[in-house]
Formats: sequence, C-alpha cells, structure tokens
Amino acid sequence: MSRPRRDPRAERKAHAVPAARPRFDLGATPSAPPPRPRRDPRRALAAATVRDTPRLRLDRMQGESRPVAEALARPLPRPEAPAVRRVEAPAFHVLAVLDAPDGRLSRLDRQVLAAARILADARKDEAGAVLALGARPVEGAGAAGADRLALLPALGADDPALALAALRAVDEALAPRHVLFGETGVGGDLARRLAVARREPVMTAIEHFTARAVARPTKGRRAERAGPPPRLMTLGEDRVADYAGLPCEARPLDMEVPAVPAEAGVWDVETIVADPASLGLSDSDFVVSAGNGVTDFEGFGALARALGATPGASRVVCDAGLMPREAQVGASGTVLAANCYLALGIAGAPQHLQGIAGCEHVVAVNTDLHAAMVERAGLAIVQDAQAVIPALLALLAQRRGGRP
Repeated sequence: MSRPRRDPRAERKAHAVPAARPRFDLGATPSAPPPRPRRDPRRALAAATVRDTPRLRLDRMQGESRPVAEALARPLPRPEAPAVRRVEAPAFHVLAVLDAPDGRLSRLDRQVLAAARILADARKDEAGAVLALGARPVEGAGAAGADRLALLPALGADDPALALAALRAVDEALAPRHVLFGETGVGGDLARRLAVARREPVMTAIEHFTARAVARPTKGRRAERAGPPPRLMTLGEDRVADYAGLPCEARPLDMEVPAVPAEAGVWDVETIVADPASLGLSDSDFVVSAGNGVTDFEGFGALARALGATPGASRVVCDAGLMPREAQVGASGTVLAANCYLALGIAGAPQHLQGIAGCEHVVAVNTDLHAAMVERAGLAIVQDAQAVIPALLALLAQRRGGRP
C-alpha cells in the first residue's frame, strides 16, 4: 500500500493567517483546497478524433464539446475506386507498337506510350485514343497511357514479312493519325518496312519530341532535322518522360486481321543463348555484383552461373584484385542498363549508384538497414551476404530438382 502523496506548498498555504506580514497558525485546522478536476486523456482523444477521413485527424477546438459516443458512432467512408480515364468515341487513333519482351513493358515501351498519349491529347477540341499493339498480353498498359489494347500474335513471328502484313492490315483498317515505334532492332526494322510498304516518309531515332515538333540529328550530328510530327516515326530511348496522369482504360480490342500465307522467307529459327559470363556488363540484362561483404567468391561465381547472370563487382573488390577490372560497376567502371541488378554486400557509394541508375529493378543484400544501396533497392534483404548465397543456391537446386 503506497503512502498518500503530500504537497508541502499546499499544506503551508492552508495554515496561512491573513495579516500584513506572512503568518501561519499550525494549530488551526487547515482548509483543504478544492481538488483539481481530473482529465481522462483517452476520453479527450476519442472526443477530438475526426471520423470523416481514413487518416487520424484531431479537432482539439471542438473535441471536448462533442459527445464521445457520437464521435465514435460515425462510420468511416468507404475508399472510392480509383478514377480511370475513358475515351468512348475517339475522333482518331494513335498506334503505339510495343516490343514487350517476355510479355512486360520495357522502359522504351512506356516512353512510346507516353509519346502517343501526348499526340492523342494535343488538341482540346477532339479526343484521341492510344491503341497499344503487342504480340502477347502485357500488364500495366493502362497505367502507361493506353486507351485500347489489341493483340497481334503475328508481331512476334520470326518472319518479319508476317509481322508487316498484320500491321499493315491494322493500319489500313483504322487509318491512325500517327504510328509510333521504339528505335530498337525489332521496332525500328518494322517501322522502316511499313514506310516502304505504304510509300510514306518515316522519321527515325527522334531525340526531341513534343506535340507540335520533333527533331533528330543528321549528317553525323552536325545538323538537325526538325518538323511537325510525321505519321510514322521511331522514338529514341529516354526522350519522353513516362505518363503520370490518370490510369487509362486499356480496353481490349478485337482486331480481325486477314490470314496471311506463310512465305518461305525464314526456314528455321533457333535462339542461341549467349553465355552470361562472356557478355559485357553493358550488354547484360541481369547482373549480380559482389561487394566488400562477400568473401566466398567461389560461391558467388556459382550463384551467378545458377541465376544465369553476368558477374560484377564494386570498386573496392576490384582494387583488392578479387575481381577483374572489367567487372567494376559504377561511374568509374561500367554504367549498366540491366533489367535486374542484384547487389551482394555493397553499401552503395555515389559513383556505384550512378552506374546502376538505368537499372529497372534493384535487389540489395546488406546487413546495414540504412545503407544507400538498401534505400535505392526495390527489394532489400537485411542479412549477411555470406548466409544468403548458399541459401539461394540451395533454393535454386531444389526448384531444378538437382539439375545443374
């Protein structure tokens, strides 16, 4: 049982006698001061809580005057469905021909869709629709700016004549105002073939793009060709920012393409997989790098081979002679443009982060939760790299059924 808490100042004030000078009568019965009202902090918080928003908001000015039951009885509003941009009756179409390797949008594909969105929204008096064409279903086309999505399996054919015939049929059926391609090996070749078949000019490798004018370098970059956006054009990489507006509908559109007889232009097609270890870092799509936190480089090499990735390293590892100099990743080494980058035991120096700025997905393994590489990564594993490497090898062996 605890003793009652005494307040000496209150007791002294209770024995005070009214006089010119301070006088106290210790024998007199003290008059107890009125007790202070006790506040319930939980009740005050509940009364001040505003229940109209999903986030916690407090109204201290009117919280005490509102009954607690009334404040708690008000239901939270249901979250509204995200707004979707819809174009029901487009005045014209803008075609965006996508490469979409492995059924996913590449960085250039997103930029092509963003450029098509700019052209479709160029005029306020008429609404245009962006039609994305791909060989297989893709995810995220609506968020990238596509109003319609049509599948043309012939675009993924090994014979470019079949892809050209299917694309030409769509072009003749819809008569789009613009047709955009990415300046890649597949997209650039298809754009040039369509220009020859339609006998129309094409502007390739555009570096400056707006709704009113486009430009590209000519004559060894000593001159520039500029003009209004033509009907057929190819876009260089990193020339247009990704679409950041409201998600579009990406409504599936059934295209009736006439059957094209297969010609004997291509007899046999075989995909030759290159050895990732022999690829340069700038050409690889998947890079696994070792940092100062990796000591077992035999296990690191085995993991790179099991993942089918190109091995890389940080500057510290290359300076120590543990990895060759051509494996160095960073501004002072090789600048990457890989789809996936796995950093094992790399803290993330500024020059190293500059070298992986073009990587789409970054996975970091580090014991430091506040490392710069962990902040840059889309997925981080806070663990010692020496423990993660054998765990990944065991998981890969289990999934492959013991096959190398």
